[in-house]
Amino acid sequence: MTPGDEASSLEVELKYRMTDTTAGERLLGADELAGFTAVAPAETVLNEDRYVDTADGSLAAAGYAGRFRTNGDTTVITLKGLLRQDDGGATHRREELEGPADPATAAGAWPESAARDAVIAIAGDATLGELVRVRQVRRKRDYAADGTTVELSVDDVEVVAGDRAIERFAELEVELREGDEAAMVPLADLLAEIEELVPVDTSKLERAMEAVRRDAAGDAPEEAAAVAADAADTDDAAAVADAGAAPPPEITPEATPEPAAAEVPRLPVSKSPGVLADDHLAEAGRKVVRFHLARMIAREPGARAGTAAEELHGMRVATRRQRAAWRVFGDAFDTERTDRYRRRLKLVAADLGGVRDLDVLIDAGEAYQARQSAPEARAFEPLLRTWRAQRDAAREVLIKELDSKAYRKWLDAYVEFAQAEGLGARPVGPVDPHRVRDTMPSRIWAAYEVLRAYEPVMRWADVTTLHDLRIAAKWLRYTLEFVREALGRDAGAAIEKVVALQDHLGWLHDADVAAHLARAFLVEHAGSLSEAESAAIGRYLVDRERELARLRRTVGPPWRGVASLAFRRALGRVVAGL
Repeated sequence: MTPGDEASSLEVELKYRMTDTTAGERLLGADELAGFTAVAPAETVLNEDRYVDTADGSLAAAGYAGRFRTNGDTTVITLKGLLRQDDGGATHRREELEGPADPATAAGAWPESAARDAVIAIAGDATLGELVRVRQVRRKRDYAADGTTVELSVDDVEVVAGDRAIERFAELEVELREGDEAAMVPLADLLAEIEELVPVDTSKLERAMEAVRRDAAGDAPEEAAAVAADAADTDDAAAVADAGAAPPPEITPEATPEPAAAEVPRLPVSKSPGVLADDHLAEAGRKVVRFHLARMIAREPGARAGTAAEELHGMRVATRRQRAAWRVFGDAFDTERTDRYRRRLKLVAADLGGVRDLDVLIDAGEAYQARQSAPEARAFEPLLRTWRAQRDAAREVLIKELDSKAYRKWLDAYVEFAQAEGLGARPVGPVDPHRVRDTMPSRIWAAYEVLRAYEPVMRWADVTTLHDLRIAAKWLRYTLEFVREALGRDAGAAIEKVVALQDHLGWLHDADVAAHLARAFLVEHAGSLSEAESAAIGRYLVDRERELARLRRTVGPPWRGVASLAFRRALGRVVAGL
């Protein structure tokens, strides 16, 4: 909607959160996405948003969030409906009114627009005071297909209180600009398969206000967890109305007692899933889910404590294996009855990944730092210091999730599902293929076909293509591992070949992410770094780019390990054992 438009519109968008902008940048670099074709290059815009309301919260009480957005010399007032319709996933629909405005004057002096009229009707000539400021670097690109146009945007967001940045996060949005909402379904399906993207169920304002409350509470983890738990039980309009009515209340240790540790439901940790060739496909999937869910629960205390990175890593691996199990066995279950388990599992996996990915970056960065001279190591420290702060913030998000009532409720239900044979399974007839031996051979070969399809492009594959190949290798590996016992002992050698390729591509991905983040850090802090610091971090960037180039050059051997005729014959013998 353009400034000055006098009609209201319904904003329709897909919203996801990310640990960082890397996954979003990969998508922006693609000229085609799920049948949509880019119509222009990506562009970068800088926005500063001031979320506002009257002293008594009249906009929020009327069901709106008010926002002044300044871009250059232009300021726009936007009223977004707080009570949005959504599908329980990434799709958000809400009313939006927009028009030109001058924050320094009363609404009656603004140019005519539907947004101005609404502000006057709701608030009269009352002053709109600032609740919170949000700055964002937005990278965006338009895509079109059959008369439908969408804008894909990647937002690097900073929440500002006073003159301090109190939180930073990344989001990806796909907004319908013109055409039929139904055309977005293939895009939503594509984005749902990307591990780094987690559907968002809150607005930027809600997340920013939570950061303000947390900052006012002294940034203590236990207070933050209590605020998050309270917010989970409050509807959008009431939460924002409370925020607009008065500054966040001061929370003291005396007023907020330390919460008792939540009781975690237990599952026995076994040595293997125990999948057999004659198992019903749904029950094989349930065995795999139960096996890795038990490991996830067992690792949770260590992941919470934060004293051993291996515990958090183990918990993240367990969530990844469960998500893979849903992909392999999911069609054996009733989607409507089991979708809630998958949705929150993806969110938990992303929160764990947000911490783990930074742990990996920091460990590698500290190893690099240890090899440098003392002056070089000191000059390199600002990058590590920033990553450590981001890791601490990501840990806070994780602990909030693990402490939330919604998580505990989900986990209780998920444990019950994992132990209840037949629960949620699709009915099958006696002659429908439904056993592991009936259905897994084709699933294994289908996973291999996806991987082998990269063969024609391997000689000139770019980093994005190799990242996609890594995901394909991962799915083949998991598909084999889940039924390893049913496949027999010869499956181990085939799995090792796939693991070798996945590991190599994982190291390549780590080098690419480190280079991307180091480059972004240099650009963002160009005015505040000393010459020595810029030079030291620049040398680290070059080191990571050289490692990335080396790993691209040497991908041939592990690739041939899974693309060869010998591997296909070995895989055929393993599958034939079913």
